[in-house]
Amino acid sequence: MRKWLLVVLLACCQTVFAAGTAETSAQHRGQLYRVTHDGKVSYLYGTVHVGRDGFYPLDAVASRALLDSKALVIELDIREDKAFQVALARHGRYADGDTIQNHLTPATLQLMVQALAHAGISLQAVQYYKPWLIANLLVGAELDKHGYQRSQAVEYALLAAAQKQDKTVRELESADYQLGLFDSLDERQQEQYLLENLADLADGDSLKRSQALIDAWSVADAPGIRAAWQNAISGDTVSAGFMNRVLLGKRNPEMAANIERIMQQDQVAFVGVGLLHLVGDDGVPALLKRRGYQVEQLY
Repeated sequence: MRKWLLVVLLACCQTVFAAGTAETSAQHRGQLYRVTHDGKVSYLYGTVHVGRDGFYPLDAVASRALLDSKALVIELDIREDKAFQVALARHGRYADGDTIQNHLTPATLQLMVQALAHAGISLQAVQYYKPWLIANLLVGAELDKHGYQRSQAVEYALLAAAQKQDKTVRELESADYQLGLFDSLDERQQEQYLLENLADLADGDSLKRSQALIDAWSVADAPGIRAAWQNAISGDTVSAGFMNRVLLGKRNPEMAANIERIMQQDQVAFVGVGLLHLVGDDGVPALLKRRGYQVEQLY
């Protein structure tokens, strides 16, 4: 439950990176940038929060960048549970005595119950959760059903490598912050967000979009990555507006500012963030460039 939420919010391996012959033949995946300023260097890598067999190890360029870094910086340390559970209770659950049945129209409730049954989840198991949370759970369950595993998430691979290399791990954000973003949707928006995701799950669009992004990441397909980003932010929907305005539009400048602070501390850092944060004129690399940093896309 908790790990699927982290997968969707970000927000994904048990395989560690090690310099050697295995990475030499591995193809590039995602996007990798080198950011420099006044002799200081950091690396910016785009992750996906689920994976499948064959994704790892990553290529020698990314592996060497991580090995040469003093610290690993990720959105959230997904190994930590206590803070997440506190944030989940605060932002994702109704107060005692209240349930989702009191907050949805009968038609939406019926569609949700059908989708839950299709995913093998009972209403009783999630009735205290808010609509945005149930929508994200259902999206995660659909990915899991088609072989995209949370245990193969890039973040797990990075964390395993950091532990093996005895690196400091730091977070760009907090669970409370990330879950609070979803909880900022009002009741009408939350129900619409749920309805949009239910429709996308029913007609297969949700899976197609996720597969398109993962496929583009897996071969470092820049046009494909940009197309997935454009698809995520386009359209007159609550989901697209929330992605464009909040999940990317609000967080990208904050991430850039945090990365700038990290670099001012004279550390070489390997920063792993969700791939879509790197794309577009207001993506993190573009924002850092506007702040005066030299930004070179390695692939």
